Amino acid sequence: MFLLLLLSLCALLLEGHAQDRAALWRGNDRAGRCQYTFTVQSPTETSCPQAGGPELEGLKARLSLLEVLVSRLSGGDAGGPQGAGSRGQPELRDALSKAVGERNLLQGEKERLEQELQGLQRRMEEMMRETERLRSRPCPLHTPIVPPSPPVQGGGLLRPAAGKRSTQNSTWQIGSQGFQELKAEVTEVPAPVGCGDLISVGEPVTHRKADNIEGKYGVWMQDPEAVSPYGPNMIWRIDTVGSDIRKLFGYDDMVQLSKGFPSKVLLLPEQVESTGSTMYRGSLYYQRRRSRTLIRYDLASESTAARRDLPHAGFHGQFPYSWGGYTDIDLSVDEQGLWAVYSTNKAKGAIVISQLDPHSLEVKRSWETQIRKNSVANSFIICGKLYTVASYTAANTMINYMYDTETSQGKPVSIPLKNKYHYNSMIDYNRAQRKLFAWDNFHIVSYDIRLSRQQVN
Repeated sequence: MFLLLLLSLCALLLEGHAQDRAALWRGNDRAGRCQYTFTVQSPTETSCPQAGGPELEGLKARLSLLEVLVSRLSGGDAGGPQGAGSRGQPELRDALSKAVGERNLLQGEKERLEQELQGLQRRMEEMMRETERLRSRPCPLHTPIVPPSPPVQGGGLLRPAAGKRSTQNSTWQIGSQGFQELKAEVTEVPAPVGCGDLISVGEPVTHRKADNIEGKYGVWMQDPEAVSPYGPNMIWRIDTVGSDIRKLFGYDDMVQLSKGFPSKVLLLPEQVESTGSTMYRGSLYYQRRRSRTLIRYDLASESTAARRDLPHAGFHGQFPYSWGGYTDIDLSVDEQGLWAVYSTNKAKGAIVISQLDPHSLEVKRSWETQIRKNSVANSFIICGKLYTVASYTAANTMINYMYDTETSQGKPVSIPLKNKYHYNSMIDYNRAQRKLFAWDNFHIVSYDIRLSRQQVN
C-alpha cells in the first residue's frame, strides 16, 4: 500500500515537472475511432531533420495512390488499363468516322442505282406502250384484184358498169370469153449507183448525245448490205472510252437511237481499239486492242468468224490521226467493198490504203499516198476515193485532200466541213444512206453529201 502511494506521488511530480514540455491530444481517426496522441519534446534535438522518415515515405506513397485515383476518375492519360483505353479512343473515333463515310457512300450508290432502275422502268413502260400502239394500228389494206366483167354480147371491148371506175389494168380490157387470170412475176432489179467526186457536205445534224464519259469518243455504223436476223435500218454503236471496250449496242432505227433505246447489246469476245470499226454484210470489222490484228465478228452467230494481222501496220499510237486516240487502223466500207487506212514503217508515216477481202480479211491490193497520216484529223472513202479532214477542233475546217485508187493519183481539195462540237473523233461514209456519220465530242451527228454524179433512179 505504501509502495503504491509512493509511485503515484512520483508520477505527479514528474507530470508537474514536464507539463511545459509534453502535450496530449485526443481525436477521431479516419475510421471514426477515438485516438490519443502524446507528444514529448526531445531533450537532445532542437529540431527534426528535413529528410523524411518512414512516416513521410508512407505519406508520399498514399499521396501517389491518391493522385492515380484522381487521374483515373477524371479520365486522364494515366498508366494502366484505363490509360490504354484512353489512348485507344482516337483510333476508335477514326474507325467510326470511316465506317460512317463508307455508309454514306453506299447510301449514295444505292440512291443512284434506284434512280437508274426507275429510268429503266420508265423506258420499259414507254416501249410497252409503243408496242401496244403498233399492235393496235390496223394493217394497210391492199386493193383487191377485181376480176373482169362478163363480156358484152358479141364480144369486143369490155366496159365498166355505169357509175363505177375500173381499177383493172388496161391490158385486161380486151374482150374474151370467160374470166381471165393474171399471173405477174416481179423481178427486183437493183438501181445503178453512180459514183463521182465529192462536191459538198451539208450542215451537221445531231441525233443523240452520249450519256456518260465513255461516250466522249465512239463509232456508229449501219450495214449497207444487212443480212438476217437484223434489218437494213439497224444502227450500231460502240463507246470507245475505257480500258475494256467490248459492248456493241444495236438500235432498230434512227428513232430508237435518238431515244437511247437499244434493242440488242452484244459483248464482243475481244477488246476494241479506238474508233476505226465498220459494219458490212452481217459482220462487225474491228481492230483488236494493242495489236494489228483485224477481227470479223459475225452478228448472227455472235462469234469470231475470221481474224488476220494487217501486214506491217502500225498500232497503238505509232501512226494515229492528229487527234490521237490510237487511231492507227481505220476500217471503212463504200461501193467497192471493205477498206483499211493505216501506215507502216516502210511508208514512214504516209497513209497506206488497202482493199480487204471481206470474208478472209486478206489484203487484195494496196496504195501508198504522199500525205502523212498524223497531219490530218480523219479520213473516209467514197467510191474508191480517200478524203482527208484538216482539223478535228476547228468549227469551220476543210476536206483538204483526195486520193483516187483508180488512177493512183492524189490532189488537194477544199470542201468546207463544220465541227459543230469542236472535237470530231470519227468520220465515216455510210453507203446505205449516202451520208457521212461522225462522232463529235459526245454527239452522234450526220452530214448530207453531194457527189458530182448522183444516184440514177
